[in-house]
Amino acid sequence: MTASPIDLRPLIRQEASDAPASGIVEVSNYGRGRPGLIPLWVGEGDMPTPSFITEAATRSLAAGETFYTWQKGIPELRESISRYMSRVYGQNLGPERFHVTIGGMHALQIATRLAAGDGDEVLVPSPAWPNFIGAITVAGGTPVDVPMALAGNGADEQWILDVERLEKAITPRTKAIVINSPSNPTGWTATRAELEGVLALSRRHGLWIIADEIYGRFMLDGAERAPSFHDIMAEDDKILFVQTFSKNWAMTGWRIGWIECHPSLSDTVENLIQYSSSGVATFVQRAGIAALDHGESFVQHQIARAKAGRDIVCNGLAATGRVFFARPTGAFYLYFGVKGETDSTALAKRLVDEANVGLAPGRAFGPHGEGFLRLCFARKAEDIEEATARLARAIA
Repeated sequence: MTASPIDLRPLIRQEASDAPASGIVEVSNYGRGRPGLIPLWVGEGDMPTPSFITEAATRSLAAGETFYTWQKGIPELRESISRYMSRVYGQNLGPERFHVTIGGMHALQIATRLAAGDGDEVLVPSPAWPNFIGAITVAGGTPVDVPMALAGNGADEQWILDVERLEKAITPRTKAIVINSPSNPTGWTATRAELEGVLALSRRHGLWIIADEIYGRFMLDGAERAPSFHDIMAEDDKILFVQTFSKNWAMTGWRIGWIECHPSLSDTVENLIQYSSSGVATFVQRAGIAALDHGESFVQHQIARAKAGRDIVCNGLAATGRVFFARPTGAFYLYFGVKGETDSTALAKRLVDEANVGLAPGRAFGPHGEGFLRLCFARKAEDIEEATARLARAIA
């Protein structure tokens, strides 16, 4: 059949056509299906969802819980989220603050629509997860890339959030700041002082903060959790938290998360859920309850695996003498550059060919991510050891 010459793209809304394509997909499509390839390009581990979670969903299905559900989440799950968050953050966070979403991405889209729209600007420290840019763009807003700095030498390198640089990027159109800590892709974890600086900035200029603290439990150097805006915020601060079950409990394919906000916004968030997804399937929510109420040992196991993977890949690649990076303190990614290499997409494809390892190109994480590669080390040690050995040979 001959391809149609008709092109309807000029007729759609600009915010839809401007949604950025994924640079990660370009490389994964290039390497997909290759025998023996070790895929470290996406943000998930290799462990399936544990049986105590899947069995909760199975019981719910057997009980016939297949009807329309509460828009903001069944009360039992919201209470479970409240118990979990109150325990982790050491304060009383009531269930009225939490609303169940179709994964963290849905929570991010709702948070963005609450804070910004047509013509509004949102500051995004970068390198950054590309979905931040996408969510802002499709909402009609303008993402403003604010580069972080990689400072120091060798093992002392670290990513630095410059609050003064953030403030200089503010214009009359600025409505929000996105803060992702621990960070995807860099592994940077904000200190309490850095969060206090951002919060003071938000207060001075009346800006919303969209806080992605999804990796807050994945601390790789002994802390129970990362510093959080929960530790310093007042009741009237304009902060929207996005969260997901995907990382802690190996539930990436389940598509369930939550958004946390001040209770006065509850009706508005419920409406946005109604007009976007109409709620999360009840049997999936039952699985979420099992994860929160019985999954702490699994979370600790995941963190231990990530720490072991971090140490293997950092030590192995540093030994080549050609790699530079800031050793990640949180999340489960190594964001590294190779001396003399400036085209991250070309390098990622070459490493597919020469090492049979799949990595995400830094270009996918914004213009200030070019020259880097992202490696997800949330896998069993044997895979990370093999991938590191292959990459070291190809790089050296």
